[in-house]
Amino acid sequence: MLLIFDIGNTEITAGLFQGDMLEAHWRLTTNPERTPDEWAGALGGFLIQAGHSPNEVAAVCLASVAPTVTQSLVEGIATITRRTAVAVDARSPLGVRLDVDEPLTVGADRIVNVLAAVALYRADTIVVDFGTATTFDCITADSRFIGGVIMPGLRTSSDQLTRRTAKLPATELRVPARVIGRRTEECIQAGVLYGTAEAVDGIVRRIRAEWPGESSPRVVATGGLAAVIAAITSSIEETHPDLTLQGLRIAAGLLGLKW
Repeated sequence: MLLIFDIGNTEITAGLFQGDMLEAHWRLTTNPERTPDEWAGALGGFLIQAGHSPNEVAAVCLASVAPTVTQSLVEGIATITRRTAVAVDARSPLGVRLDVDEPLTVGADRIVNVLAAVALYRADTIVVDFGTATTFDCITADSRFIGGVIMPGLRTSSDQLTRRTAKLPATELRVPARVIGRRTEECIQAGVLYGTAEAVDGIVRRIRAEWPGESSPRVVATGGLAAVIAAITSSIEETHPDLTLQGLRIAAGLLGLKW
């Protein structure tokens, strides 16, 4: 089996593949204070809960934008699975062209999103990934990553708003019934969620206006809150919550891993 990790600044998404099939997936808080033994214990518990033994893991692949936690996690992975994790980065031979000014600075999470879009859609595509940051990755039909946009993520915006204002409460991110909030919680939800939806639609419109060639790129959303925002936008055409995990699976195969 293949164990994969998308290590973000706020959350780590882990997935377990049997062949091309995603058997299980989990979300963990990115905690740089965890020791390798603590990571090993947590991962072992997740695997057993999913009905699998750590001994079934034949390969491990990861993409990370959080180096402070990665080494400790990698050591924990090795402890529980006896496998060395292979990391994806801008130097990995994946058959996609990072056609930007500074290709070595492109985040690993964006690279695997590009790889997944190339493999699954084979068309001009904008991948909107709702994570700690909301990223817009622009991929052409001929497998080129031509750049994109990075803006603050939903939770980042919401947390900053409530953390820096003493009288605004922490709020669940769900779409309110109306834009004009009658309670403070509704006002925050409307501002964060509808504000993000309008920002997504506006940025997609601007990207399409600059797109090379005559085709109009398909817009695909991924990430934990993708479905929430997609429902209130006019530009997102499809949601694929596991797109990044699928990109990691594809990367693992291209890097020669066997599972």
